[in-house]
Amino acid sequence: PAPQLPSSDNGMPLHRWTILYQEYSDVAINREIQRQQGKEPGTEEEGLRDEGSDGTPSPSNLSPSSSFRSSRGSAFALWQDIPDVRTSGQLDNFSNEERKLQEAKFELVTSEASYIRSLTIAVDHFMLSQELAECLGTQDKQWLFSKLPEVKDVSERFLQDLEHRLEEDILRFDVCDIVLDHCPALRRVYLPYVTNQAYQEQTYQRLLHENTRFPGILARLEEDPICQRLPLTSFLILPFQRITRLKMLVENILKRTTPGSRDEDTATKAFNELKKIIKECNSSVQSMKRMEELIHLNKKIHFEGKIFPLISQSRWLVKHGELLEVDTQMMSISGSKLKLPTKPVYLHLFNDCLLLSRRKDTWKFMVFVHAKIGELKVKDLSQKLQGISGFIFHLQLCEGQQLKHQILLKSHTESGKQRWITAMFPSDPREDIEQASENDDISQVQCIKSYQAQEHDELTLEKADILHAKTITSDGWVEGIRLSDGERGWFPKSYVEEITSRSARLRNLRENIRIKCVTQKLKGEN
Repeated sequence: PAPQLPSSDNGMPLHRWTILYQEYSDVAINREIQRQQGKEPGTEEEGLRDEGSDGTPSPSNLSPSSSFRSSRGSAFALWQDIPDVRTSGQLDNFSNEERKLQEAKFELVTSEASYIRSLTIAVDHFMLSQELAECLGTQDKQWLFSKLPEVKDVSERFLQDLEHRLEEDILRFDVCDIVLDHCPALRRVYLPYVTNQAYQEQTYQRLLHENTRFPGILARLEEDPICQRLPLTSFLILPFQRITRLKMLVENILKRTTPGSRDEDTATKAFNELKKIIKECNSSVQSMKRMEELIHLNKKIHFEGKIFPLISQSRWLVKHGELLEVDTQMMSISGSKLKLPTKPVYLHLFNDCLLLSRRKDTWKFMVFVHAKIGELKVKDLSQKLQGISGFIFHLQLCEGQQLKHQILLKSHTESGKQRWITAMFPSDPREDIEQASENDDISQVQCIKSYQAQEHDELTLEKADILHAKTITSDGWVEGIRLSDGERGWFPKSYVEEITSRSARLRNLRENIRIKCVTQKLKGEN
């Protein structure tokens, strides 16, 4: 007989009875934060079941999802709570690590069910709303919802295969081979959906401000109990969140597989394929944004009597902003103090060159000097110069061996100065992480609140990201390197928390090194 899976009496799909993915995601990430900081309970299953009035665990009502309690008190089912698993008499034959591995696999299945429930609301409740369709043009509707139905269809087929695997062997099931098989289909729908993100956001904002009927209709749809007080935007962003979460779930499985086993090999292949999809999605979005930005800047930046082709497929903006030029030739003495006047100078730093300009008006810049990145020299003047407050560095722009221009630049903050120096002279972030061994103890912080990068040199953070903290400035900024992908950037200190447990830091590093080793080994074999 088929095992007793968490489903309804009438055999309807699992996702009809799971919590919404938004809630699952919040709880799952908060648990991961606790685990990575070394603050999790003694056992992974401890304190996670619903309790009866006498304080004893009640029989699981098997709402399929992960091993947490939701904010509304409903239980998330554990793999070990499935009736056929509980009554099999086999649980005692599983080691603690083997149980954790099966729970990690089960979470991938149940979180997919939760994801599909939220996708179903996005499509059936919002996209197929007759009232909303009447106030949207065909193009606006396409930009707003993109390929959401296709994403849902692919995910439903994915979940079907996962459910069949559970039914075949509820005790010793695997999921990573199914993930691997579905990666081409996932890529086919996620790549265009994620690439369309910029148009989706622009369309949403334009409709709010220019379509008089849209805000009212949307508000009524969002007030429906089925949405559980969540806005349309939280549903539209789900595919971006899911593809990265799927990679994390496979990574959690990989961490628990036996080294050298077939399971490790399959999990590694699935992990690498998901990484490729995410990288391709990010590259597609990035290249589109970079080219649009260059076209926009080309209209604003002018050169004094020189032809400089700014638009290039291989060029992108790294950092831009205004600093103060300290004019040492115009110094004066007021009383007993030395006075050095300053004037604003605007910097546009690209991956291959630096432009220094003056503002002609609010929207235009006149470049007075430029140089290649490899021909810049900088000296950090850590000691404040007499008569000058702020943070100073000396910049030289050369042409070959010849000095072309030199300038004394001032920032009002320590982070402002450090960020410019780091942007002009970036070091390879991989060196810091890859040279660390399992026994090295490097400073680590963990993201406790999502952060969206505001400037080019900043790093977008997701909750539970672990980072090596390279630099912390006096005004509350951190330069960090994310352990999982080696991405480097700046972010506010208030969005992260130091991981104070040495054992947790060593474990995080050990897990990271293992993932890198098995993925690199697989690349070498291929």
